[in-house]
Amino acid sequence: MSTRHVLLGLLAGGSSHGYDLKRRYDERFPQARPLAYGQVYTTLQRLVRDGLATVEGTDSDGGPERTLYRSTDEGSRELARWADEVTPPAPFVTNEIFAKVVVSILVAAAAGGDRTSDAAAYLQAQRAAHMARMRELTELKTTPGTDLSTVLSADYALAHLDADVRWMTTTATRLATLTAEVDTT
Repeated sequence: MSTRHVLLGLLAGGSSHGYDLKRRYDERFPQARPLAYGQVYTTLQRLVRDGLATVEGTDSDGGPERTLYRSTDEGSRELARWADEVTPPAPFVTNEIFAKVVVSILVAAAAGGDRTSDAAAYLQAQRAAHMARMRELTELKTTPGTDLSTVLSADYALAHLDADVRWMTTTATRLATLTAEVDTT
């Protein structure tokens, strides 16, 4: 997710302070990777530097001084360009789970262990972790009063976790062949 574009999107509704942008980010993207306040302010400074946002003023409301930001016309155009771009599917699938399966075969081979059972044990443990997370997300999305953003984020994560679990099941059935291939290379 592009933090700069998400912040520009949040600014599209009008001027805002960094603190308010962070709060609205957390509300709109509850299942996303957390956004630190420092990242918000650093990104806002870059948006201003690049002419995509401007400082509209400061106020303190009896507390610390807060800077008010707004999107510029160029920021609005940049946001529209980004929103219209089709996100290309990843050209290469980088999968840490697959890498760990291969590495577990290599490590077991180097140690003289049972290469297939070490990889199978890893896949079983990883599958259990995925299933636990899937139960958490299912509970979250079925909790009465859960907002639609949270439900949609959970659905997205569940679909990806389900694909991983299906891949792990398929890979587990092919471990003997994979081990033979790893042994010959």
